[in-house]
Amino acid sequence: MRKKAETPERSRMRKKTSNGKCEQMAYRFYGIPSKQDAAQEDKTFGCCRYLWNRMLGDHNTLYSEIGEVPANTPADYKDLDECIWLNEVDSLALANVQLNLDSAFSRFFKKTARYPNFKSRKFAKKSYTTNAVYLKKKDGSICCNISLDPVSGLLKLPKHKDPVQLRLHRSIRPDGKLKSVTVTMESDGKRYYSILMEYPKQELTRDLDTDNAIGLDMSLPKLYVDSNGNTPDFPKPYRTMESKIKREQRKLSRKEKGSKNYEKQRIKLAKQHAKAKHLRNDVLHKLSCALTDRYDLIAIEDLDMSAIKRSLRFGKSASDNGWGMFTDMLSYKAKRKGKQLVKVDRWFPSSKTCSHCGHIHKELRLSDRIYLCPKCGHTMDRDQQAAQNIVKEAKRMLLNAAF
Repeated sequence: MRKKAETPERSRMRKKTSNGKCEQMAYRFYGIPSKQDAAQEDKTFGCCRYLWNRMLGDHNTLYSEIGEVPANTPADYKDLDECIWLNEVDSLALANVQLNLDSAFSRFFKKTARYPNFKSRKFAKKSYTTNAVYLKKKDGSICCNISLDPVSGLLKLPKHKDPVQLRLHRSIRPDGKLKSVTVTMESDGKRYYSILMEYPKQELTRDLDTDNAIGLDMSLPKLYVDSNGNTPDFPKPYRTMESKIKREQRKLSRKEKGSKNYEKQRIKLAKQHAKAKHLRNDVLHKLSCALTDRYDLIAIEDLDMSAIKRSLRFGKSASDNGWGMFTDMLSYKAKRKGKQLVKVDRWFPSSKTCSHCGHIHKELRLSDRIYLCPKCGHTMDRDQQAAQNIVKEAKRMLLNAAF
């Protein structure tokens, strides 16, 4: 197997080893580019998709013929007459395609992912990433190919004629260093810009108060029930908009594929799905932020949501619930604020254990929503008792880990 050649793009894109003194934070904003810049972004989407398919096809052909992996780079394809138009887009975006393909093959050989697939022109995700490159001038000043004004929200990208106006729904910390920008166009036609910033790592020295703790038991209709018996006001985004989505889907089925009316109706349907997704994300962000601000210790169950969707036939309700996304938000927000998130083993009998005497009620059925202990007579809501058992188990796990 031949070693892959080093190129200027690869040397600039090589990931540096983290020294533990910096932390990264991503911001995602809705942006409105000019028509000319939007056309340039669309061209970059297509070039990245073409380069992925071309490099993957050459890899498959050469490996099947001689058993070697090609050492091709984006620069090699730019020199070809039939690919001369690749020079019209950002070179770092094409270099990221090569890195993503290398990463896909690495995960495949580690047996953590499937073999890389070709990207469809219709259904592929329209996205590309460009990296910030800092150069030192003769006068000692430092310039960058990407500029961002954190106050006005103006973002200047390579190959863009005008800066993109971002809608800043949250403030950007000004003491960071810009690392990369990912441009994404959703199915409803809206464009989002994900900005990766690097900040000096802040050492948190606060003590963890285990008495200021809360347990959360996952509930499909209410998202969760905490150990105090409280439930959030969760709007069920998809269930709320399901009738509108079905109506728009019926209209789409009556349109002729490939026509302008079909495309207009497809965008209307995509906007309804996007509205439900954004509503879910907004509620989950607010709930996770409130919990990590108030409590030092948050305990949850380490559930396999994919198995719950398959075995219990709760696919639509579990997907609308967004529990997996909610736990991810709790994880990184608790880490950022110096709090602790503990995941209890999924086989821990939290619902069948009496929080008063510790007796395990093995005959308890899923339809029994009120827990009645056959040993001590303790009565409580099933989900609230499970949440109390989860937070007790989390404290026990932390105590054992300390010793």
